[in-house]
Amino acid sequence: MLVHPLTLSGLSDGGAHVGMICDGSFPTYMLTHWTRDRSRGERLGLADVIRMQTSETAAWIGLSDRGRIAPGLRADLNVIDYERLTLHAPEVAADLPAGGRRLLQRATGYEATVVKGEITYRHGEATDALPGRLLRAALG
Repeated sequence: MLVHPLTLSGLSDGGAHVGMICDGSFPTYMLTHWTRDRSRGERLGLADVIRMQTSETAAWIGLSDRGRIAPGLRADLNVIDYERLTLHAPEVAADLPAGGRRLLQRATGYEATVVKGEITYRHGEATDALPGRLLRAALG
């Protein structure tokens, strides 16, 4: 199903069930399980999974300035230590309003996250850079 030409890779419920499931780990799981760690059945190619999660998704939702590395584009990317990339067990945090709980699932192996050419995370720790902005509709 994942490699079918009409499949768009992604998983989200808009945060409606943050106390029951942790779907924010889906991109890391795609990289670790489907390209590296899967022991039963064929693995997917690393370049294919990256393309599925970047340029294919960006094109489908109309973000023509993202999902690829090319002159004039935003330069949003992750620098990953692929061999060290690891998902850790989910943990519960009670940091929502009124003491609401949510599940978090951390990962190691992400060396840096770059948004619009600025490093926003280094070794899993946030920097002071906040170059992104909330998008409410596609940038045609």
